[in-house]
Amino acid sequence: MEVEELSETFRKQLVQRFSKNFLEIHILRLIQKKPMWGYKIIKQTQELLGVKLRHGAVYPLLNSLEARGFLRSRKEVKGRRVRKIYEITSKGMQLTEAYYEYLREQLQKQDIQA
Repeated sequence: MEVEELSETFRKQLVQRFSKNFLEIHILRLIQKKPMWGYKIIKQTQELLGVKLRHGAVYPLLNSLEARGFLRSRKEVKGRRVRKIYEITSKGMQLTEAYYEYLREQLQKQDIQA
């Protein structure tokens, strides 16, 4: 295996690990960009990150984010299909901004102190 292949494999593993650990923020970011429904979130995550999410993981998380006030939903009818469209709330935007601020702080630190 060449070094390039190994680094690409390693990169994919890091993306998968990161995505699983920060799934809430990832979902909020997707919805912040454009309101969407659960299946679209699953497809977008797979396209953008190469990570396949299970329905059994996404829908309980969406319900939890909504119950905690980070998302709100509305029903939309397309043909005979009813979709639950999720939109980010101002509280959800505050959470994503706090997350990014924390990451910026951590990345700007020069060294790790014991």
